[in-house]
Amino acid sequence: MSGPVRVVIADDQALVRAGFRAILETAGGVEVVAKAATGEEAVSATRRFQPDVVLLDIQMPRLDGLDAARQILATTVPPRVIMLTTFDLDEYLYESMRAGASGLLKDTPREQLITAVRTVAAGDALLSSTVAHRLIERFLTNEPVRPSSTRDLGGSLSPREADVWRAMARGLTNAEIAGELFVSESTVKTHVARVLSKLGVRDRLQAVIAA
Repeated sequence: MSGPVRVVIADDQALVRAGFRAILETAGGVEVVAKAATGEEAVSATRRFQPDVVLLDIQMPRLDGLDAARQILATTVPPRVIMLTTFDLDEYLYESMRAGASGLLKDTPREQLITAVRTVAAGDALLSSTVAHRLIERFLTNEPVRPSSTRDLGGSLSPREADVWRAMARGLTNAEIAGELFVSESTVKTHVARVLSKLGVRDRLQAVIAA
């Protein structure tokens, strides 16, 4: 990507908007082109400024974050959307992920926020490891297990591709997967591409949801 990553920050708390802006713009290579206090403002700012990434709080007045994300992602050339969430909103987060957004904790450390914005701007999906663990825990404790469906979904994967898929479900980056499996990052990228193709999904976030 040439030029800085263009970002819209949407949150109903002024201090959060100001804090995120300060963090991103001091990192370099990121330009906050607009801030929004409501879901409607977020949609309007996205249409006007055409950012690369929208940071969108789930709890937004006048138009909630999920509906705002759906409208934003339905545009002709949609930006990447990162939903900002807290642990008591699992179901809401899951629905936003199904709509095509990525998930990130609102109190995520500074460096993780910067990495998240750059990661999704580069075209990769993101799910923070803590959010991934939380969702996996939720489904293990509350959702019925369907072995046949799971077996059919991942049955075409090779053992190494299955390892990569499981690592993706834990929220690991390509670099982290490479370190864990003792392979190169380019090899991991190849495995990820094959996993996405075999599962019939468009990005690693959908692969995580499938897992």
